[in-house]
Amino acid sequence: MRFFLFIFTQTLRNICHSWGVQLMTLLTVTLSVLIFSFFYLIYTNMLQAGEKIGEELRLTVYLDAQLSPAGQEEFIKKVNSFGKVEKIIFITPEQAFQRLTKQLGSDSDVLADLSPAFLPYSAEIYPHKDLRNLSRIKEFSDYLTNLPGTQKVQYGQAWVERFGHFIKLLRFIVIISGTLLILTTMFMVSYTLRLTLYARQDELKVLRYLGATNSYIKGPVLIEGFALGLFGSGLGLAALFFLFQWIKHHFSSAGFLGLFELRFLPMSDSAIILLGSIMLCTLGSLLSIRRLLKK
Repeated sequence: MRFFLFIFTQTLRNICHSWGVQLMTLLTVTLSVLIFSFFYLIYTNMLQAGEKIGEELRLTVYLDAQLSPAGQEEFIKKVNSFGKVEKIIFITPEQAFQRLTKQLGSDSDVLADLSPAFLPYSAEIYPHKDLRNLSRIKEFSDYLTNLPGTQKVQYGQAWVERFGHFIKLLRFIVIISGTLLILTTMFMVSYTLRLTLYARQDELKVLRYLGATNSYIKGPVLIEGFALGLFGSGLGLAALFFLFQWIKHHFSSAGFLGLFELRFLPMSDSAIILLGSIMLCTLGSLLSIRRLLKK
């Protein structure tokens, strides 16, 4: 009990003695966690948007002519030979014309003098989730293009590719910001605590002469690192939450953000960020005290 009382008392003394430097380090940790978690939040929401869009993704195969029942069976068999699909719907020109009329709405009068004959026969293919990634969809499209009787295959290629590149860019930013978080946190915490230890070098020597063990010397420093990680990451995640609520309130119903529901980081991800920050700060404090004790 006496040991823990000394550790916490000494920790409070250290924080009060160098509160300015400690505050700057705390703000650095907070900002680092905020930047990393902000990009990670965008990344997770974009993945969620991709999953929702993927559920509605379909490939439209335009055919040279209408397929007979036997031809449809053969077509379905060839499509499934590449990979499992959820369903295949064959569309006649009349059905396509009705869809187009419905989509145009009040502007459907432009079709008044046209007949469905100008529209081709087509097949709509809804790929299985296993195929819903950019590379597999492109391979699937190339495969369908080479099937006999196929004129053209469409699936929003340009948009899907741009979205895929955007997800890759976000993943890269998350990795870079995570790496910078690790380096910045460890360096700042280690450097800050090393400065405070150098300022208390004479006091530490006296403690050693009085028989203080390394545990008594390391304890307060490790608690300081733990506290910096806990409060720094906690403040960063709290700031992210309020920023998220503001964005959701002002922009969730507009443009692309209105296509899906914005979600905050899951509790598991927030806990991992919190624990990771605590571990990094504690490790930084351990590195600083170990170097001093070796002298």
